Amino acid sequence: MKVLMINGSPHEAGSTFTALSEMKKIFDAEGVEAEIVQVGHLDIPGCKACGYCYKAGKCKYDDIVNEILPKVEEADGLVVGAPVYFASSNATLNAFMDRLFYVMLRKDVRMKVGACVVSARRGGLTSSFDQLNKYFTIAGMPVASSQYWNGIHGNNAEDAKQDAEGLQTMRTLANNMTFLMRSIQLGKEKFGLPELEKKTYTNFIR
Repeated sequence: MKVLMINGSPHEAGSTFTALSEMKKIFDAEGVEAEIVQVGHLDIPGCKACGYCYKAGKCKYDDIVNEILPKVEEADGLVVGAPVYFASSNATLNAFMDRLFYVMLRKDVRMKVGACVVSARRGGLTSSFDQLNKYFTIAGMPVASSQYWNGIHGNNAEDAKQDAEGLQTMRTLANNMTFLMRSIQLGKEKFGLPELEKKTYTNFIR
């Protein structure tokens, strides 16, 4: 099984990376292939709603988003890690996620397991957690849960390493996510995916 892990922080080895790395230890131990890809240090333009992805199946901006797409399609799970800026994830990650999921909604990514982890010095974790989970639920991706909301506290990596409960939350999340991915794989082998209706779009104002 494969899990793609996105580090949305501009800091390569900061508190967000610490949280993702704690999860990766579990994936490695369970024989799940896990890769951490950092995107938070890049200049990523936001979605322009140009509609290019409708026909092309990829974004008009040929950057990290298009590079990541094949990895997402191959993966059984997707973990997104975000630093919290003003009670939401950082703008670079938001731009990345908007564009990535705009394309992913043109593909069938149902039943890939999603999880987000958020890091902050003190507050704003739960609002960011709620925000990021909406990407998964609009795409038919089950969301893995842990023993608490998936956050870790710390202004830097050394702080985060002292958050024993936060680290335990990451390990529990990785174990639960591994179980869920395996269960879904067994279900797909026995029952297949649910029948997919042709999507209906209803505009509220005509």
